Amino acid sequence: MSDDRGKAENSTGSSDTDDVAASAASSRPTGKRPGRRSSAAADSSAATTVAATGPSAPAKKAEKPRKENLFKRFRRFMREVIAELRKVIWPNRKQMVTYTTVVLVFVAFMVAFIFGLDLAFVKGVTWLFG
Repeated sequence: MSDDRGKAENSTGSSDTDDVAASAASSRPTGKRPGRRSSAAADSSAATTVAATGPSAPAKKAEKPRKENLFKRFRRFMREVIAELRKVIWPNRKQMVTYTTVVLVFVAFMVAFIFGLDLAFVKGVTWLFG
């Protein structure tokens, strides 16, 4: 008999303890948000939906969506804005000072560069047409 020691093999050949360790590793927070589903996954889910309903299923008549009250829509919009702003990773003070400094230095460089080009073109045009 082979050396089982109570480990059950799954269909891929790895043991159950490996699956538990892999699922525990994948459930750890990484600090990153999960990406979008791939288009292949979306296509396969759409294909299973069509297969489940079958091509002979009658198409439902599209119902006209009712328009909500203006104040309800505005309140829902504001709730969604606040929910999205809670997801934002805000920079701390040190990062903000660094980003601001980089932007100001870049803008100063570009102003000096364009000023130099403008001055060179003015000198060239006055020399050429005198």
